[in-house]
Amino acid sequence: MLHYYIGILKKLSVTKCYNFLKLFAGFHYSRLINQPKQLGLPVFVSIEPTTSCNLRCPQCPSGLREFSRPTGMLQNNLFEKIILQLKHHLHSLTFYFQGEPYLNPDFLKMVSFANKNRIYTITSTNAHYLTEENAKQTILSKLDKLIISVDGITQEVYEQYRIGGNLDKVLEGTKQILAQKKALKSNTPHVVWQFVVFKPNQEQVEAVKKLGKEIGVDEVKIKTAQIYDFENGHDLIPEIDSYSRYRKNATGSFEIKNKLLNQCWRMWQGCVITWDGKIVPCCFDKDAKYKLGNLEAESFEKIWYSEPYTNFRRSVLKSRSQIDICTNCTEGTKVWS
Repeated sequence: MLHYYIGILKKLSVTKCYNFLKLFAGFHYSRLINQPKQLGLPVFVSIEPTTSCNLRCPQCPSGLREFSRPTGMLQNNLFEKIILQLKHHLHSLTFYFQGEPYLNPDFLKMVSFANKNRIYTITSTNAHYLTEENAKQTILSKLDKLIISVDGITQEVYEQYRIGGNLDKVLEGTKQILAQKKALKSNTPHVVWQFVVFKPNQEQVEAVKKLGKEIGVDEVKIKTAQIYDFENGHDLIPEIDSYSRYRKNATGSFEIKNKLLNQCWRMWQGCVITWDGKIVPCCFDKDAKYKLGNLEAESFEKIWYSEPYTNFRRSVLKSRSQIDICTNCTEGTKVWS
């Protein structure tokens, strides 16, 4: 996290700082009066380069090919239009929602454009497309943070979730990025191995930390897994309690550990933008059920302060447990994060 905050500080401005203070004040005032007051514009946004993916991960709509919304690729002209609206208040931008970002041929061009507009850039990849040339272009794009999914240290374990994936390609792609960083004498991107803990790989947590250190990644992040239809149990839910988002209750069924407090900083600090310009409240709305506006037709600021957005924030403050996309969420237990 230190690298992230240092990167953000380098790209701050007086306007961005003032906007953040307004956001923060608005969030806490909203909690105090139990009514939504949005005083600032978002500091963090996720944008979706594509819904396409080469893998078939069983807990992912892209992998399952089971979207109830259109699939496609973010076009560069729409992306630049969005960035020009957001650049004065946006701190960071994650190029990820669903899909594999490197499948979009304009992805790294978009990263470069965001960085030229002083926005901290992040992406998440399965690393199957990190060839020598793509690795070089990634460094040249000045991507700030690269998250690589490594959910097993043996092919047998890795492919139980990353169906269709090849662990050797992940390891080779990681090495290509690290080699190009060194060759181009670059401090970026900050390379993170992300290890999502499932039952099949739960015994490899310490081993992946060791391997990441040996290869030379900057950080190994251990993350709990989101499981659909978790109530009756699932083969992917870890048996090691500290690695699971879920626990058995008195009836023998599973429940999420999160208390689902009637608050969520994410509803004030940012949003998700789909490949075709729709704004949805957060990354748990994978099918874009709660469409709050369309940037093809309206300005971002108009959508952000609109009645539909205000009503959604109000529903979070009133009864978050009644919103279906919130019932499998681990966010919101902190005042802000």
